Amino acid sequence: MPDMSRQADPSVELLVAGPADHQAVGRFSVATRGPGLHDVTREVATLLEAGGAGDGLATLFVRHTSASLTIQENASPEVLHDLVDALDRLAPRDAGWRHDVEGPDDMPAHVKTMLTGASVSVPVLGGRLALGTWQAIYLVEHRDRPHRRDLVLHFAGSASEPG
Repeated sequence: MPDMSRQADPSVELLVAGPADHQAVGRFSVATRGPGLHDVTREVATLLEAGGAGDGLATLFVRHTSASLTIQENASPEVLHDLVDALDRLAPRDAGWRHDVEGPDDMPAHVKTMLTGASVSVPVLGGRLALGTWQAIYLVEHRDRPHRRDLVLHFAGSASEPG
């Protein structure tokens, strides 16, 4: 265990130290209905519990190039709509994209995924995601038509305490 007696800042707190001797990998799918954000926090929490997660790091990965993941506010639905609008402004359909074989929404979807990312990592403490009060994990669908999106979760850390 590191020596925290030399800690200069009292706001710094070591929560866990030790080997990562437990891992769990799981997957799930989400059916989307077009552009928007889909809260997948519950599915991630369910897999962490089923995998016996204690303290560690959970990494969620979406196996697609036209959908992405993000951590965002979960209190106001307006935030989610505004985020979709902002991404549309950043990667508009009419930007003269060369890649258009899959439709006018495809290349903007790839750009939006590049901007937001295909994975997120969240610390896990006591088997629970260490998200903030107003945070949730979202799958972001960037295409117009419905899709089934596949996600993979990897947890590395310690096993949950029995009891």
